[in-house]
Amino acid sequence: MKKYPFLLLVCALPLLTLGLAFAEPPPVFDVDHDLYPLYPSLISYQKSGAEFTPPEVCGECHSKQYEEWTGSVHALAFKDPVYQGELNLAVKKAGHEISRQCEGCHTPAGVVTGEIKGPGLKGLSDMAMAGVSCDVCHSIVGTTHWQTPSHEPENGSFIIRPGVDTAEGAQLVKRGPFTPSEECGMGFHECEESSLHLQADLCAGCHQVYHYESHFPLEATYLEWKHGPYAQRTILCQDCHMVDIDTFMKTADEFRKPQRGEYRHYFNGANYLLYYLAAGSAKKAGDEELAANIMNKYEMAVKRLQAAADMEISPVYKDGELAEIKVRVQNIRAGHNLPTSLTNIRQMWLEISAKDDQGNILMSSGAIDADGHLPENARLFNSDGMGDDFHFAVDPWVITAFSRHDTIPPKGYKDVYYGLSCKPETNKIMVEAKLRYRQADQKIAEKLLANVPKDIDLEAVYGLTEVPTLPVVDMVVKEVSLNPSK
Repeated sequence: MKKYPFLLLVCALPLLTLGLAFAEPPPVFDVDHDLYPLYPSLISYQKSGAEFTPPEVCGECHSKQYEEWTGSVHALAFKDPVYQGELNLAVKKAGHEISRQCEGCHTPAGVVTGEIKGPGLKGLSDMAMAGVSCDVCHSIVGTTHWQTPSHEPENGSFIIRPGVDTAEGAQLVKRGPFTPSEECGMGFHECEESSLHLQADLCAGCHQVYHYESHFPLEATYLEWKHGPYAQRTILCQDCHMVDIDTFMKTADEFRKPQRGEYRHYFNGANYLLYYLAAGSAKKAGDEELAANIMNKYEMAVKRLQAAADMEISPVYKDGELAEIKVRVQNIRAGHNLPTSLTNIRQMWLEISAKDDQGNILMSSGAIDADGHLPENARLFNSDGMGDDFHFAVDPWVITAFSRHDTIPPKGYKDVYYGLSCKPETNKIMVEAKLRYRQADQKIAEKLLANVPKDIDLEAVYGLTEVPTLPVVDMVVKEVSLNPSK
């Protein structure tokens, strides 16, 4: 009997094609629930008999680092009333599961030990309340960035292990970036050198916040850095955010890595609103020393913002007459986009006015009204979020895409044009432009602070009887005189 393998193959091909046509495609965002039992938090906890150590205990031997960390955004991450208001609102709207995603980065020790059950501060241990404490960062032993649903760092994708079990009992082990000395740990804990602590990957898991279900990047600070010039020159998160202002300026301007002795545990960034509220709380409690510590960090945050950007104002002439004013906003020192983090909430905008030589206003844009609200014509450098229905959305548990993304990359710029017309008798035009910044829109702040859990008394803790007008920082202010004709 003759065999016809070619015919058999030809007959089989339609069946194979039919099978492929109806095969279910693999999920784009596949979740390994065995690796991530705390999902939607992506922390991996290597549990042992070793417990987490409260920061006050660490401070007994590391007083300088403890003082620097105290009052920092890491120390305040879980107690932050704005965060607590948003967390409480998220749980009400999206269910309790979403809380683990947020809490996993705002109090990792509280989440992996099971102490945190949802929004609020009542009955929690000092360790849970300490937010991102000494022991959190120094107990990280690895990352799972490649194993996440997005295959990128997101939502706390790190491995944490405060110690190990030995024949003699539980042994604390702390990790740091340098070779430990023989006396390191003083018998209280063992020390291990960690190359991870010399990498931006250490920070990446919590500074990449993705939608809890759709894995859309709501905050992409790490990737903004990684895809920019600072990463190309090995200037890391730590090199700008764990140093004082003068060192930060040198690092950003010269791409110069700090010396070992220049690093500090400030973790300072742009969130001056958190410092502002926390300093008020310390004053209300009568702790002037803590209030001064926090205000020092507040001033540092403001100076960072004022050092991050620059601005150029130039005329645009048409047929010899001034037709437009061009404002170029430059990101000169931020190693990530400006602004970064929740870019649909943060507000960085231009306020501009032009007057003739008689003081008459020819054009104005971006001035806040008496209630702290921005006008519709304000030129914002931010993002607009949208949900599954492609309609505008502002809540992070709803946003699954951006309809507009208009932030300024590292060492990059954005140009904004303003049209105006002048009277024939005008001799000079005075232009003043301000690049301004605040943490959120006034209405959003009012909404979040109105939703803090019941066990947080804003008046008793912060002295707030109403939501104050949010403080605004003028990042850059420029004035120029322009000729109305060329």
